Amino acid sequence: MCTLEQRSNLFILTLTGNNQHRLSPTLIAAILSALRQVKSVATSGSVLITNSKGKFFSNGLDRCRVKALSRLSQMVESLRHVVAELVSFPIPTISVVQGHAAAAGFVLALSHDYMLMREDRGVLYMSEIDLGGCLPDYFTVLFRAKIGSGLARRDVVLGGRKVRGREAVEMGIVDGVWGGEERLGEAAVELAERLGARKWDGEVYQKMREGLYPELCVVLGAVTGRIQAKL
Repeated sequence: MCTLEQRSNLFILTLTGNNQHRLSPTLIAAILSALRQVKSVATSGSVLITNSKGKFFSNGLDRCRVKALSRLSQMVESLRHVVAELVSFPIPTISVVQGHAAAAGFVLALSHDYMLMREDRGVLYMSEIDLGGCLPDYFTVLFRAKIGSGLARRDVVLGGRKVRGREAVEMGIVDGVWGGEERLGEAAVELAERLGARKWDGEVYQKMREGLYPELCVVLGAVTGRIQAKL
């Protein structure tokens, strides 16, 4: 499942276990609950780091446990809430991809403000084209918002390209790569501490992020509004 740890002003959300961290309804709900918990107590200077244990960051939705199309649609909608929460988060967010991130797992990582990757292991892979499935609307808009190069988006979404660490930097998908799990973790903490030291106003940070990704906010708007109404 996942755990949430607080180290001073840093919140560390970890997908636990040595499995593929497939996004089941239970795991999606646990991630969303952890994000809301962080959001309720975060202060100026707080930063969220999302990482994982084992060979996978996340291998996408847990399709093996879902045979009915209606259940799959429900999981896609549940994940929409997670993406909406991250887009409306009042503090900086960092995803640490130290293993494979495929399909919805790729989307989860890309939904963070910063994305760091391990150089010597793991790929980013948007598998829907190979599986014969269309992308949900917010997946498509997220890729347009976060990957600036049209050629890179084409290769990822239409080409099903499996992108390794150094390639991901060159394509403008991730911010940097590091060799080994330990060094990657240290780099994430160092980045988080630099960001936290700026002590930005949370409301201002949220509004400026939303200004950067207006189309994504429109697609997620109704969901984001419901989330905010509950808090």
